[in-house]
Amino acid sequence: MKKIILIGSGGSGKSTLAQKLGEILFIEVYHLDAIFWKPGWIATPKEEQKAVQKELTSRKSWIIDGNYGSTMDIRLQAADTIIFLDLSKWVCLYRVLKRRFQYRNKKREDMGEGCEERIDFRFLRWVWEYPEKHKPQILEKLNRLSKEKEIIILKSRNDVQELLERVKLLK
Repeated sequence: MKKIILIGSGGSGKSTLAQKLGEILFIEVYHLDAIFWKPGWIATPKEEQKAVQKELTSRKSWIIDGNYGSTMDIRLQAADTIIFLDLSKWVCLYRVLKRRFQYRNKKREDMGEGCEERIDFRFLRWVWEYPEKHKPQILEKLNRLSKEKEIIILKSRNDVQELLERVKLLK
């Protein structure tokens, strides 16, 4: 576990798990949202996203959290471990709404400068539709990579805790 990506719906816990793994494994964590959102929620152009990810994934070790489907293959190919947080859409939606109030008028540590917490209908719909619209393609990609990469699918908070305990023991 030296090159790890975390993918999953908004609110699934990618950033939190990435931070905890980084602390346990002493590996640098990169939150794609913090890298690719400029002040005022201005998106980074795709070509720049690709270049940044190619540079990050060329490093000796890293943990990267974030979906960014159009550039996901860069990370999937470079990773030795892929963690898919496959939690219920109800849990994810609850967490998204909770974090909106928790970070009201504040920037989360895993977000870019000048990007205070916000929620819009498009994002809520993306979270709600994630299991039907995005999960099937992700599972297909993971299935194709399962012989060459370590694939970890976490379906609950207990699964996340068990993974963290296992990683602590292996370290």
